[in-house]
Amino acid sequence: MRVGLYPGTFDPVTLGHTDIIRRACSLVDRLVIGVAINRDKGPMFSLEERVAMVEAEAAPLGAATGCEIVAHPFENLLIDCARDVRASVIIRGLRAVADFEYEFQMVGMNRVLDDRIETVFLMADAKHQAIASKLVKEIARLGGDVSKFVAPAVNDALRARFDG
Repeated sequence: MRVGLYPGTFDPVTLGHTDIIRRACSLVDRLVIGVAINRDKGPMFSLEERVAMVEAEAAPLGAATGCEIVAHPFENLLIDCARDVRASVIIRGLRAVADFEYEFQMVGMNRVLDDRIETVFLMADAKHQAIASKLVKEIARLGGDVSKFVAPAVNDALRARFDG
């Protein structure tokens, strides 16, 4: 069984994330979505809320593709998380060249830590390249419409957070 790990903060999960999840399912039999605890980023949604959103958005993708998808919170090194879930591949989404520079450095470090785990980059679909969770939160906070960037349930959660 080929296991992949798609890590991120997912604060909140966007249509860009779900596009990468759907496409990653064609590469692996089991996709573990690593939801980073990352206290340094000060996530808007709690870990439990982010895991629930990821599970809700990923469930139909798993059903449609036949890929087993699980959400897995983690706070350790990415490479250690990959070992913990027995992933042979780390999946990373890229939106722009700026993303690649950072990711390139991370891959180099991860290869030194464990050269048995590969990293695969999936380019975001053109219609999702501008989507960033940070920008989605800012637009929602200022009362803008984010329905083109997130699923309806996530949009509702954002509205509840800022309107409530």
